[in-house]
Amino acid sequence: MEPGYTLMGIVNVTPDSFSDGGEFLDAGAAIAHAMELEAQGARILDIGGESTRPGAEPVSAEEELERVIPVLEGLRRQARAEISIDTSKAAVARAAVQAGAAIVNDVSALRADPEMAGVVADSGARCCLMHMLGEPRTMQEHPRYADVVDDVRAFLHERMEFALSCGIREERIILDPGIGFGKSTEHNLELLMRLPEIASLGRPVLIGTSRKSFIGRIIGDAAGGGEPVTTDHRLAGTIATNVMALERGASIFRVHDVAPLRDALSVAAATLGAA
Repeated sequence: MEPGYTLMGIVNVTPDSFSDGGEFLDAGAAIAHAMELEAQGARILDIGGESTRPGAEPVSAEEELERVIPVLEGLRRQARAEISIDTSKAAVARAAVQAGAAIVNDVSALRADPEMAGVVADSGARCCLMHMLGEPRTMQEHPRYADVVDDVRAFLHERMEFALSCGIREERIILDPGIGFGKSTEHNLELLMRLPEIASLGRPVLIGTSRKSFIGRIIGDAAGGGEPVTTDHRLAGTIATNVMALERGASIFRVHDVAPLRDALSVAAATLGAA
């Protein structure tokens, strides 16, 4: 029986991602990690060659391709899970699709590269459109909204309409409110609380809260320490946010820790199904 949700396992082929930068920069290590995530229950493997953490510096398309293509080619021969490429560059997306990727996960929502929409439309790949305020280098510098949920919903609706106008079929669009991308802790919590307003756009909603800093701040404050807890102490908060997001309409969960999230979401989904 299908579980009613999809786990997307994170495979960062980068030296500088906020949680696991450098651990899987070697293609062989990245492939082995991806296969382990698949064994734990990931039905999508999201491969990224450029960090989008706050303050991250961009890399060239050539460098990004050197990092991800060997991993994609290796997974095409081994993995049963659907492969996603996490990129905002059309050249990388085009090569990734040719190497076996079936999803383009674009944190810029087709804004960073004018050729990206055409690449997605021509390939027939699914695409994820994410909200981000500004760019990774600056997005956490005093983010402001009139109403964060209204603003994010309007943005995602506009980007979905743009994608449709470029020939991307509606059934291939996924929406991501961009937790942590140009948002304060309060903005993130508001988005999670009012997630049904994002889900009302009628497309699958992807949530990516895994190990993020707002979880570290909340846990640190609750413990009375005043400092955010480190990434290896954020699993409980990641589980809490994803379980609540499932109840509020999210269906795809981008996570580092697949096995514990599989267990938590399977129980949550069973409980919701019994309601």
